[in-house]
Amino acid sequence: MKTLLNRMQLISAGTAITAIGMLAMTSTSASAAEYYNCAQASGCVKVQSQKLTSSYNDTKYPVVMAHGFLGWNRMLGFLDYFNGIPQTLMSNGADVFTTKTTTVNSIEVRGEELLKQVRMIKAITGSQKVNLVGHSQGGLDSRYVAGVDPKAIASITTVASPHTGVGLADIISDATRENGTGDYNLAGKVLSTVVEIVGGGISTAAGTPLTQAENQSALNFLDSVSERAFVQFNKDFPAPIPSSYCGKTPANNVMNGVAYYSLSGVAQITNILDPSDYILQLTGSLYDKGDLNDGLVTKCSSRVGKVIRDDYKMNHLDSINQFLGLVSWTETNPMAVYRQQMNRVKNDGF
Repeated sequence: MKTLLNRMQLISAGTAITAIGMLAMTSTSASAAEYYNCAQASGCVKVQSQKLTSSYNDTKYPVVMAHGFLGWNRMLGFLDYFNGIPQTLMSNGADVFTTKTTTVNSIEVRGEELLKQVRMIKAITGSQKVNLVGHSQGGLDSRYVAGVDPKAIASITTVASPHTGVGLADIISDATRENGTGDYNLAGKVLSTVVEIVGGGISTAAGTPLTQAENQSALNFLDSVSERAFVQFNKDFPAPIPSSYCGKTPANNVMNGVAYYSLSGVAQITNILDPSDYILQLTGSLYDKGDLNDGLVTKCSSRVGKVIRDDYKMNHLDSINQFLGLVSWTETNPMAVYRQQMNRVKNDGF
């Protein structure tokens, strides 16, 4: 009997130690905050902890970051999609989790994957909610999660996300489909194959399971982010967006208990040393001349909830401090923009 009691005491002690360890792993202490990579189905792995310089971003709920199309969380063990941003938020008191969804697929597929990771992060941290930050398609994936499980989300900040769809997706879809059918023509088949191979390679380099790396669909992506598709998406997953294109967002930025914020830019060439700027200048030129855009997403389409700014001198990659931090020297640095926004979220009680 004594042996049994001893064993029970050891189990109880072990359980308590595990619980304390998990709490310590995920809560912001007085001296350090944490950054976790949630690429693996088995859970989140701590990338690093960092000594605090302030409590400026010490949000009530963890910060969960969602990448866009052809995105990743941390690739090859060192290259962050949100370049330097988890670290700057972490040094100012936030616990940060980066997520990894299928690189090339529909909002619905990626949204379900993000939902599972959000629930896993909640279980790990013991937090009732999270603050989602989504770039590009990641902002749309975040809206999907909020539509399915709004009680899990305190706030969503969308960064350069197209809330009325991507006009370029309609252009590409029309140009790569056979007339009268949904099938790709030869050019479409070649383009989709290349994109899916690139997507699989990015997923593999980011450390995701091979089954997910193979789960790429350019067709699903185009069909879900087109302007045509967004007529239905905005009915199924409502958010505080303008009632008309380029209109003002509603005065109340909260819907179903979730607070929405957005920010975006209207530039393409912002740093002559950045080779990606010239690609974004080309894609941006495909929009109507008066439709200001960041190379991929228009100013008017980016608006949801409380619009922080939709006219930063940033292109689509500058808004995540890419390529390698080669951004405008005259605009507010992207990392400062994220710090200011998460302080706003903190002050709003999230």
